[in-house]
Amino acid sequence: MGDWMIAYSSAAGRRQRELSPLREHLRDTFWFAPTAAMVSVFAVWAAASELDAAIVGALQDERDYDTVEDLLRFAQDARTVVTAVGSAMMTFIGVVFSISLVAVQMASGQFSPRVVRIFVRSRITKATFAVFLSTFLLTLLVLTAYDSVPDPRLVSSVPLVQSALTLIMVGLSLLLFVLYVNATLRLMRISHVIDRITGESFRVAALTPVGAPADHGAVLGPVTGWIAHDGRAGVLRDVHVARLVRVARQYGVVLRLVPRIGDFVVPGTPVLAVHGGQAPPRRALRYSMSVGVERTFHQDLGFGLRQLADIALRALSPAVNDPTTAVQALDRIVQFLASVSRRPLDAAVHRDRRGAVRLVRPVPGWTQLVDLGFAEIRGCAPGSPQVSRRLLAGLDDLMLLAPEERREPLVRHRELLRQAVERDVPEAADRAFALAPDRQGIG
Repeated sequence: MGDWMIAYSSAAGRRQRELSPLREHLRDTFWFAPTAAMVSVFAVWAAASELDAAIVGALQDERDYDTVEDLLRFAQDARTVVTAVGSAMMTFIGVVFSISLVAVQMASGQFSPRVVRIFVRSRITKATFAVFLSTFLLTLLVLTAYDSVPDPRLVSSVPLVQSALTLIMVGLSLLLFVLYVNATLRLMRISHVIDRITGESFRVAALTPVGAPADHGAVLGPVTGWIAHDGRAGVLRDVHVARLVRVARQYGVVLRLVPRIGDFVVPGTPVLAVHGGQAPPRRALRYSMSVGVERTFHQDLGFGLRQLADIALRALSPAVNDPTTAVQALDRIVQFLASVSRRPLDAAVHRDRRGAVRLVRPVPGWTQLVDLGFAEIRGCAPGSPQVSRRLLAGLDDLMLLAPEERREPLVRHRELLRQAVERDVPEAADRAFALAPDRQGIG
């Protein structure tokens, strides 16, 4: 399959185990990293304060009051710097917050509202906010540690280590600010956004274990019970695979997830089918499913294609009219479909430590992935020869890579595109140009 398989093979080679849903959900929040950083800096400040008190106490025990007096003069000079840093950090925080809001607004309006999560999950953005807020908090704590007693024999502590720690945090803040601006500017460029989405898609594919569909009927057997959803209505974001496998092994059953990850579920609808025994008690399945207001990448194999298709559709709208961006999205759609063109799909199979199947969850099949990636873009392609030419080239490449039994949806989309171009483009020369495959669109 050539270079198209390199990214997928590399990601699959790194696969170790199913990631924790809690970890993924914390990555989708913006409060956790800054809060954890401020709690950590408070603990570091307490340790530095104790160290400063120990240094002054040791010097006083040795009656080295001249050194204590020198430290007091240094502390007074450092206090001016710490005060200035405290005032400047609030300005820096405001600048970073403003840049983030502008970037999110532009990405949502020009690309797709679903790409906003890339900014929310950005590690450099979280690290910048965390360090800036921690530096501001540290300056406030250090200012409270200054002793107003001028006598070196009576002073209890000199914030020497604390002041040095503040200066280190200022240097780290300046470095992160430069990195943050660079990372934000990159994320405002559509090519980097598309690349991030594609990378996440390959990661999900690598973490999705699959089994041959022929094995499922023999393993599962008849349905012996159902478990209905009793939580709030919303999008099924992910399931706690390790917990469901453990419960299924404990009760000697096989669990099959009824809705796909990304489906909207409402209370009372079945979410788990039980095979091979009685349904486990509901208390054993608590916190095994996460329902939210939007889809996530964690276990959703089709979410990346959904975002790429949305970007292409937004680019092809009359308000934007940017077919080159649509071609960039098509490049990545073809890349992802090429990587899974020979892979078993339709179901992800999770086994216990003994190798027994304990959980089966549905994933999009080949036809569904092809339709998700091409159907809506194909509807807009007749008006843009660059897009129709790239789409035809992508379909031709996939027909060379996909096995015989998977070529039907590719042939169908190719024929529908040809019919649409012949129907909507009046000039014969323009039709011939629009139906000539080209990997660059118009290259």
